[in-house]
Amino acid sequence: MDPTRVFDWLDDRAAERRAAGLTRQLRPRRADSDLLDLASNDYLGLARDKRISGAAAAATLRWGAGATGSRLVTGSTDLHGELEQELARFCGTQAALVFSSGFTANLAAVTALSGRGSAIVTDAYIHASLIDGCRLSRADVAVAGHVDLAATGHALATRRHERALVVTESVFSVDGDLAPLGALLEVCRSHGAALVVDDAHALGVRGPGGRGAMAEAGVIGEPDVVTTLTLSKSLGAQGGAVLGPRRVIKHLVDTARSFIFDTGLAPGSAAAALAALAVLRDEPDRPARARHAADALASGLRAAGLTVSAPTAAVVSVRAPSPEAAVTWAADCRTAGVWVGCFRPPSVPDQISRLRLTARADLTDTELERAVEVISKCAPAGGRV
Repeated sequence: MDPTRVFDWLDDRAAERRAAGLTRQLRPRRADSDLLDLASNDYLGLARDKRISGAAAAATLRWGAGATGSRLVTGSTDLHGELEQELARFCGTQAALVFSSGFTANLAAVTALSGRGSAIVTDAYIHASLIDGCRLSRADVAVAGHVDLAATGHALATRRHERALVVTESVFSVDGDLAPLGALLEVCRSHGAALVVDDAHALGVRGPGGRGAMAEAGVIGEPDVVTTLTLSKSLGAQGGAVLGPRRVIKHLVDTARSFIFDTGLAPGSAAAALAALAVLRDEPDRPARARHAADALASGLRAAGLTVSAPTAAVVSVRAPSPEAAVTWAADCRTAGVWVGCFRPPSVPDQISRLRLTARADLTDTELERAVEVISKCAPAGGRV
């Protein structure tokens, strides 16, 4: 066979994506951009805070640009241990383990706590990293309806294996709705299952002092509960973490492949996350400011006739009539000076295209009004109620 034709099938797939309006494009972010940012996950406005970036720079100069190896070889520093202690103390768990990303943290939690001879029950709308963890786990996986407690209980009651894991997000990443965590833990306990919750979109935005939805629901630190986090949203840094009982964290150190075989989190990112935790402790009003901004965006866009989710944290979802319309809408907003996210199939579990807006604690009332005006004016035909 002609070696130049081995990947010809990629051209066919690309044509199919173009026809469906599902092509993607990398858009480099300028350091001096004057766009109003409603697309990043910098919920507390800390990514550019000099206290955070300054801590990252100082740690980089001291420890080097990278971790230099896996955490079990040369990739652990004093900063990593201090960050793990502070995360556990701040959130209210026995222990924590830091990873190079939230994605690898989720892979670790799901795969290491399940495996062959066990069952996993997931919410239908969980993040891709959790889905991939389920696929890699080799466990028997059942998908329950979105926030469907009855379906979750039925899947647990009818499972074939004694050991079971329920996997969900606290604040779901697409529409920003909240899982019924307390009730879900009751379902787990009635069927002898452990609960793993991705609290990435709630840390810094919900709960007492921004400690997350798990703390708010009173389920953090329980002996049968494990929490995963990202350091790249509210904390404005990079990386991820798993929090839970000490024996769970020890088990991950010994068995989680995405921990053992991955280069550790860069020291600068660990220092940045530590500095952000300190800011969050010192400025406990930031979570409420982020939620206020989300509420203002949602109410303003709803008043303009758009179909908008009810935000529970910092994520606001605005429905679009089609993938193509969503892409055009987002591009028009960008041209008008507002950067918004554009979510389309297959990235969305319900196959509905939308603009995904993310509120920040540092947005002013003037900026929020401008965002509502631009997004409303750029709305496509069929985009209003």
